[in-house]
Amino acid sequence: MQATVGGRRSDVDARKEGLPWRPRFSAQRSVDQPSRVSALLKSLPVLYLAGLLGTAHPGGGYRSLLQAALLCSAVGDACLVWPEAFLHGMAAFSLAHLLYLWAFGLTPLKPGLLLPVLLVFAPYFGFLLPHFLPHLVWPLLVYSTVLVSMLWRALARGESARWGALLFLFSDAVLAWNTFFHQLPHGHLLVMTTYYLAQMLIALSAFQSPRLKSH
Repeated sequence: MQATVGGRRSDVDARKEGLPWRPRFSAQRSVDQPSRVSALLKSLPVLYLAGLLGTAHPGGGYRSLLQAALLCSAVGDACLVWPEAFLHGMAAFSLAHLLYLWAFGLTPLKPGLLLPVLLVFAPYFGFLLPHFLPHLVWPLLVYSTVLVSMLWRALARGESARWGALLFLFSDAVLAWNTFFHQLPHGHLLVMTTYYLAQMLIALSAFQSPRLKSH
């Protein structure tokens, strides 16, 4: 296992493996013993939400897209128990956000909502950029672009999807800070709590609007 410096995996060791210091949404504080059981436990809340959407009335394309996004998220959760599967997990979450974006649609467009999101995201990404491992810069940029696009469309849609997307961005922002810059006290708990709450609020949007779209 890697040596740690000041309670965290050293940058040198991380670079040798080509991995981030900590895996995304780890089910436990130590990643010394990743297992299928921990992967399943971490994915269960999201899988439950996907099952809950089966009771949504009416059903239709919106609900189906949310279910697919939740299933992709569960795959991402499971992948990221293993640090070597970090990029696979990021790809799964990117697909989940694309499915959310598809579900939220492009009407009403509300382009003005995109500017404040970018004004917050761009400086934050720029601040963390020097701390990213070189081979992660482009994957993280692609993932972040998809996440910001999903947030824009969720804000345009409104209802609980808006708050869920905001919490998703907040959770990922804390996670990136913890992983690439400096670990916050109780940061892991904050990331996990806001992540699960974000998924729940997005899933609940399937029950809120009688004007669900068919895709």
